[in-house]
Amino acid sequence: MADSASSPEVRQALERGRDGHTDKATNDILEAAITSLWKKINAQKDYVLDRDEFALFNYFIYRYKGNVVAQRTVARFWDHYRGDPNATGSKT
Repeated sequence: MADSASSPEVRQALERGRDGHTDKATNDILEAAITSLWKKINAQKDYVLDRDEFALFNYFIYRYKGNVVAQRTVARFWDHYRGDPNATGSKT
């Protein structure tokens, strides 16, 4: 699905957006993806974002400033986040 946050198309568009290299096609991809994700979040109030979804949501976080649903969604992500199981070392 092209608007899935984990699709290669969305991931590449997100990288371009982060680098400041956006164009209409990039914006269209990201807008479709965030619209789809926001609908999913609103349909399932206890939805937990995966890492790709969180990256996309975080890119657009300014849109949701003060939004309780968004705040709870971010909190749920961090409550369930397990980090990279392949990472070495400890952050304690």
